[in-house]
Amino acid sequence: MKPILQVALDLMQLERAVTIAHEAAEGGADWIEVGTPLIKSDGAEAVRRIRREFPDRKVIADTKTMDVGGLEMEMMAKAGADIVTVLGLADDSTISEAVSSGRKYGAEVMVDMINVPDKVSRAKAVEKLGVSYICLHMGIDSQMRGEGDPVDILRKVVQETSVPIAAAGGITVETAPRYVEAGATVVIVGGAVIKAADVRGSAADIVASMEGRKVDTVLSKKYREDELFEAFSKASTCNISDAFHKRGVIMGLQPFIAEGVRMVGRALTVQTANGDWAKPVEAIDRAKPGDVIVIDVGNAPVAVWGELASHSARTMGVVGVVIDGAIRDIDDIKKMGFPAFARSVVPCAGEPKGYGGIGIEVTIGGQVVRTGDWIVGDECGLMVIPKEAAVEVANRTVDVNERENRTREEIKRGSTLSKVNELAKWEPVK
Repeated sequence: MKPILQVALDLMQLERAVTIAHEAAEGGADWIEVGTPLIKSDGAEAVRRIRREFPDRKVIADTKTMDVGGLEMEMMAKAGADIVTVLGLADDSTISEAVSSGRKYGAEVMVDMINVPDKVSRAKAVEKLGVSYICLHMGIDSQMRGEGDPVDILRKVVQETSVPIAAAGGITVETAPRYVEAGATVVIVGGAVIKAADVRGSAADIVASMEGRKVDTVLSKKYREDELFEAFSKASTCNISDAFHKRGVIMGLQPFIAEGVRMVGRALTVQTANGDWAKPVEAIDRAKPGDVIVIDVGNAPVAVWGELASHSARTMGVVGVVIDGAIRDIDDIKKMGFPAFARSVVPCAGEPKGYGGIGIEVTIGGQVVRTGDWIVGDECGLMVIPKEAAVEVANRTVDVNERENRTREEIKRGSTLSKVNELAKWEPVK
């Protein structure tokens, strides 16, 4: 059968969800999912509204039921859901009750296998309980950590079961064809459609890719360790701060950076004393292309870096410098277009005495920085992202950026920021 595109409305705002759902349907989406966040936000009313808006399409209530399967199935079926999700981690009796209730009220059960350890065995077991669909689902938090697509597991589940199999979790235009080839009957897509400025076009692109046509886009792509430069280059330090919950912000340093330029690289740390520019300059010889030299001078007032150091650094492929202290020659450094961040600008430099060290842990603007951590700077500020958290932070950062792009599109159409986010609805009840 032709693979089905199910669009997941994983949003908090019902009116936004309705608009996006209509655009997705116009782009070719077959089934409309009332996502878990929307159900938690608006309850069964969200299902009723989507049912009224789409009388000719299957409506899925993604309740992710873990207990009282019969009651939750009854609620969602009466609200208009054709399919209701129950977690594979739920007790067999919960799934059986949902199946029985669904038969009574005219709805089917889709079992979501998120976080089930042995997906093949559990899929075979829930099939015997009478479920209509099984969903192989990689959760958003797992996606953000850069975990691979579960295509191999999908193939095994397809081989071992006879019910239709759905696939969900970070699916994009690029990856959708792999799931279809592996045997998925239903391809569930959220962010790659609902975050798009052009939802209609993005849904059409997904449909085209599922049919084997080549489509080029990177919307909702998840990035690996070797792609972090590309990921961090896509978004601002403001996006990173939002994604990292305000952690990693380096305070008090000023950007000396050309308009629109973004500094992205791995830290090579230096510690030195007031005016002692020996170790900062020696670090240039140890730097790898793409490094940012990060210098801890303890906010000392005499410069440890200038134009000649910047020329030397650029020759070695260094992409910027960060100094918790003073810099000089900033007019010439700006002309070079070499990104620099420092606490102060002075005309005086010290002498190369050689105190301090290279590659050791330092503290810059209140943040601990180690060699290998990621440094991102732009006109808005400066961030450090610990190397062990970089993949997750990068993916969450791109997600923040893409969601902002969708919000911007809705504002351009005549809405406002408060209306898009339904702020009044979410204010504390008085």
